[in-house]
Amino acid sequence: MTGDTPPVRGGAISRQTLGMLLGFVGVTIFGGTLPATRIAVAGLDPFFITVARAAASGLLSAALLLILRRRMPNRRQLHTMLACIVTIVFGFPGLMALAMQTVPAAHGGVVLGILPLTMTAAASLILGERPSLHFWLLAALGTIVVVLFALRDSGGELAIGDVYLFLAAISTSIGYVFSADLSRQMPGWEVISWVLALALPLTLPLTVWLWPQDPTAVPMSAWLGLGYVAVFSMFIGFFAWNAGLAMGDVSRVSQVLLLQTFVTLGIAAWINGEHVPLSTVLVAGLVVAIVAAGRNARIGVKPRKADRAPL
Repeated sequence: MTGDTPPVRGGAISRQTLGMLLGFVGVTIFGGTLPATRIAVAGLDPFFITVARAAASGLLSAALLLILRRRMPNRRQLHTMLACIVTIVFGFPGLMALAMQTVPAAHGGVVLGILPLTMTAAASLILGERPSLHFWLLAALGTIVVVLFALRDSGGELAIGDVYLFLAAISTSIGYVFSADLSRQMPGWEVISWVLALALPLTLPLTVWLWPQDPTAVPMSAWLGLGYVAVFSMFIGFFAWNAGLAMGDVSRVSQVLLLQTFVTLGIAAWINGEHVPLSTVLVAGLVVAIVAAGRNARIGVKPRKADRAPL
């Protein structure tokens, strides 16, 4: 069994293409995460940002689950959600917030260009997807392009912020794959809602404990940055992203993450006032071409018993 999409008839959009489009919507929202976090860490502690964003989105998630009366996940699903809590709720946001204390958002966006490769590797190990050599070469090529761009942008030096970002990429790749697996068993929005709601016993007390002593001394821009990552990056963005991963092959849809780098660069230039030279635009065009080529590469998938869930 392969991940090939059946022919499209009557002009209808294929499931695979819809998955790519939903993935792009999620990536566009995620593209504002680094710039917003960069603004937030200017006035708030990175550990507070990590738990506060999860607590706020967790309260929204719990309310949504209660209103819609969703059934509690089974034991196996809960175990997978625990892995998502460790990687998505704490790992990636915490490491990213630490990185944003030392490197610009634009630089961080480029370093996170390795996400498609780390996510493809995670999907291969966890879900049993079998990308072809053609696919691996394209994924590696796209990653090499953005990594070389990052090194050129930073003068060839590897800062501690880059280390944090690399670890963040590994963490979120694992979390993305586990959430994609769950999204084949229940709607994608429900997956992230349960993950955030189940983390509340940890995130709420930690938010109270780390709350700034004088909230009025924190710039409004920092609170707005925190608000973005809590509502959009941690909550709404996952609705589209998980749905896209469930509809398409994880390895293929993850290639859309290559575009996140340039969404981040655009937002960083607009919101953070960071300079984006012409060379960045040229690299963006090259990466888009690589993503387009990877769209048609073959992805083999190990047979699975779980049924795909509706949106």
